[in-house]
Amino acid sequence: MSENRVTIKTADGNCDCYTYTAPGNAPAPAIILYMDGLGIRPELRAMAERLASNGYFVLLPNLYYRAGDYAPFNMATMLTDEKERNRMMALVQSVNNAGTMRDTTALLEFLDKEPKAKASKIGCVGYCMGGPLVLTAAGTFPDRVAAGASIHGANLANDRPDSPHLLAPKMRGRIYLGVAEIDPWLTPGETDRIKAALEAARVNHTVEIYPGVQHGFAANGTPMYDRDAAERHWERILALFGETLS
Repeated sequence: MSENRVTIKTADGNCDCYTYTAPGNAPAPAIILYMDGLGIRPELRAMAERLASNGYFVLLPNLYYRAGDYAPFNMATMLTDEKERNRMMALVQSVNNAGTMRDTTALLEFLDKEPKAKASKIGCVGYCMGGPLVLTAAGTFPDRVAAGASIHGANLANDRPDSPHLLAPKMRGRIYLGVAEIDPWLTPGETDRIKAALEAARVNHTVEIYPGVQHGFAANGTPMYDRDAAERHWERILALFGETLS
């Protein structure tokens, strides 16, 4: 297994990405990992590497590429440092559903040409900010996304015209939502709304509430990390991709 840096030309510029290859020489099913608001960092790269080690070709794009270079965040003070949180939110504002779907078009074209990836049907997993991007990709590229997992994602069902839940009738892949019980980023009733939309569209889906944990529970290196919940999420997503991409 190896980590490589690549630059993928998108409709909006040049997106720097990491790729991770599965053990062995055979082409492996492809998965796009949509990052959280904390951006590309060693802990997130380790998560991509762990996913690849289970038999996948993983593509991790830097979704903040439009904003230019940014300094790593101080994880230890993120919850208490208002300046650091504001810096993160400014970067989050550079990411939107439409722009990331333009990026995803380019990511899919890259995967189609990658000899180490099997990409006719792919998986997607996203954390926090990446959660709604997974659902948007599932609805935008229904012929390509066979499985999508949103982990402590927010803005899955809002009142904007680009809300991911509105794409539920177009989704064909399996969807897994891992929801933190303690999540201030979720609006009241949001989990019920996305669940209702998926049920109405007859999407094959699972919504699982992780009791007693906070938004960000799966992200190692942060104050919100919960090892037991994080390991449970690994069990769920590996089962999801194993059943849909193998």
